[in-house]
Amino acid sequence: MNRLGVEILSVFGLPPPQYVNLAADLGCANISIGLRPIDYNPHGYPKYSLTDDAALRRETIAVMRDRGVSISLGEGFTIRPGVDITARAADLDVMCELGATRINSVSMDPDRSRSFDQFAQLAEMASAAGVEATVELSPGLTIGDLPTALAVVRHVGRPNFRLLIDTMHLIRSGANAADLATIDPNLIGYAQISDAPLKPAIPNYMEEAMFERMTPGTGELPLLDILSVLPSRLVLGIETPMRRQAEAGVGPRERLAPCVAAIRNLLGQLEDAKP
Repeated sequence: MNRLGVEILSVFGLPPPQYVNLAADLGCANISIGLRPIDYNPHGYPKYSLTDDAALRRETIAVMRDRGVSISLGEGFTIRPGVDITARAADLDVMCELGATRINSVSMDPDRSRSFDQFAQLAEMASAAGVEATVELSPGLTIGDLPTALAVVRHVGRPNFRLLIDTMHLIRSGANAADLATIDPNLIGYAQISDAPLKPAIPNYMEEAMFERMTPGTGELPLLDILSVLPSRLVLGIETPMRRQAEAGVGPRERLAPCVAAIRNLLGQLEDAKP
């Protein structure tokens, strides 16, 4: 099983067909995707909308089929104040058309009780569509740490609703690999891998998370320890947005190839350590 994936945050608006080809060229069988690119676009890629452009959806599906790449995570299902998640039903339909196997969500609604109920609604929608859903913890957001994320999963109580573990968010939230080891592995559905300093590199945490992560093995996160306790069935999505490199003219292949090699090296070390 090819567990490696490229996360959409790492490619800064690269159009979907080129993104699929990049992942395949790097030897990765998985990608995450959003229906629209993020606003930051240092390479001047053309803007796209998978929601509005049926021809682009068809092209993306064809390239994925030809290159053996699947969408392991559909991004963008954010819980927001005053907006019911059922309004995203059409976007879920598009994700399903593209073949996404799970969707991911965070909450930006400070009302914790409402957020929990919205996650439950999203999980119900996903279940009806035949896909999984994940909740991603991130410091500074409503679901900001591992105990709160676990509380959401227990509140929802559906087998298709699990945790997404992002290595940077996990460690910066105050948790560690030992905490992960105490969790029922069936509650973990996806992992995003990057490296970072243990303490913030810049004052704005979300800016660092969105734009300035590091190649695995070049920072201070205990990646081997984390990988050793994560379920071996998980897709490992490489989420390493590197704004400074992009603005210096380094393309996505050159940025990501060392990251893929680093993850393979870490997995090799784990395999070698087995008795």
